[in-house]
Amino acid sequence: MLRQRTIKSAISTKGVGLHSGRRVEITLRPAAPDTGIVFHRVDIQPPVDLPAQASLVGGTRMASVLQKDNVRVSTVEHLMSAIAGLGIDNLHIDITAEEVPIMDGSAGTFVYLLRSAGLQEQAVAKKFIRVLKTIEVSEGEGDDLKWARLEPYEGFALQFSIDFQHPAINATANFAEVDFAQDSYVKTIARARTFGFASEVEALRAAGLARGGSLDNAIVMDEYRVLNSDGLRYEDEFVKHKILDAIGDLYLIGHPLIARYVACKSGHGLNNQLARTLLAAQDSWEFVSFESAAEAPHAYTSEWKFA
Repeated sequence: MLRQRTIKSAISTKGVGLHSGRRVEITLRPAAPDTGIVFHRVDIQPPVDLPAQASLVGGTRMASVLQKDNVRVSTVEHLMSAIAGLGIDNLHIDITAEEVPIMDGSAGTFVYLLRSAGLQEQAVAKKFIRVLKTIEVSEGEGDDLKWARLEPYEGFALQFSIDFQHPAINATANFAEVDFAQDSYVKTIARARTFGFASEVEALRAAGLARGGSLDNAIVMDEYRVLNSDGLRYEDEFVKHKILDAIGDLYLIGHPLIARYVACKSGHGLNNQLARTLLAAQDSWEFVSFESAAEAPHAYTSEWKFA
């Protein structure tokens, strides 16, 4: 039986919010089977619970933001991506401010943290969502068209195309594809950092965004080049980060997907719209579990998550 997973022991870390600039501590704790991923704002009394669900996303400007009434947990996508990449189904996340710390701008630190806590299989079957019919969402027209879709596929694969019309980005690959039947999340995706443009920093900070951003937690570009002295971690790091984000956004569906995700210039807003559209179209998917590894897609039985 393919089993659900949590972590073996609690583990904590501190950091700064990318947009808020505030110091924050998070503690990851084991959770019982069928709990899902739940954020807890422990700086509020009594603490407020925010399950990691697509229906609770209340903002998508430059981040995925969970919201219940006036309580928010922002920038959840990198941590959610790491949780998905390691196949974790159940987890409590205590957080002392409204934004998940950005760490180094990738999911790599969260992968390290989760693996340091240890992964624990649980005596309950893992529940997958298998996509049966193609679901697509889009916005804009012509050169401004952006779209994303989920289509039936016996595994989990993602394709992404970007078009930023910037010399530093155009010098790298604008398309990437990963198939987790053979690709390692940890090696291929997890270390891809978020990125931004120096010319936009002043306006973003005036809007209450990017106040914690720096060369230590993002790839930053001027009009022509990457400003980080250490350069890029992957030749296609920009588009790989968009895949990292998509994995985190899609995990807000609540279960691992058996599907192929294909997108062009998509972002958090379209990804959330895609997740909500899928869940609402109940004839387009089904829940499945597997009694043996031989029955399951190789993407979920190979050791790619831990490589």
